[in-house]
Amino acid sequence: MKRPGFILFGLLLFSILSHAQNAKDLTQRGRELYEKHEFMESLLNLNKALDIDPNYAPAYFIRGNIKDNFDDRHGAMKDYNTAIEKNPKFADAFFARGNVKMKLQDYYGAIADFTSAITINENYIEAYFNRGKAKQFLQAYEDAINDCSKIIQINPKNVDAYYMRGILRIEFGDMKNGCLDLSKAGELGDLKAYEVIKEKCNQKDQGQ
Repeated sequence: MKRPGFILFGLLLFSILSHAQNAKDLTQRGRELYEKHEFMESLLNLNKALDIDPNYAPAYFIRGNIKDNFDDRHGAMKDYNTAIEKNPKFADAFFARGNVKMKLQDYYGAIADFTSAITINENYIEAYFNRGKAKQFLQAYEDAINDCSKIIQINPKNVDAYYMRGILRIEFGDMKNGCLDLSKAGELGDLKAYEVIKEKCNQKDQGQ
């Protein structure tokens, strides 16, 4: 006697699962198209995904990336906000929103978002790096240097961290260690570090 109800429940469950799967597949297709720079087709897939499942955070995230690619920064911010609202542990969305805030010169807001990304993923090298850049804009050199040092702790061969830490140390007045960092960056293959060394590090009086 209960069989019809059971069948209806099964059909409803199948419909829900099917919709969720379709949203995931459409978003994955949107991601692939985005990576190929086929932005219009990507948007069509992402919009369909969100029609099926308005709570699917990855679709908002990729759509935000497309908007950011076209310098629609406030539109991108809105999609990143929604992605974070739907999934508060979405480290990449915090990172992306931080990058938009950097472009809008909201350095304190950017630092807060990069910090959130790092709280979720303590080895998020790109978030440490960009947080360091935001701190550099605010002339918070010691804190920025600490972010570079953390990257080097995670990956001792990260050439970009050595280069930026070298620049930061020189700006902070620590010429000797700054020049040593630039030398390490050059050793690891960043030839532009040697240009800075020629300009900054070969003067007679560096206070060493």
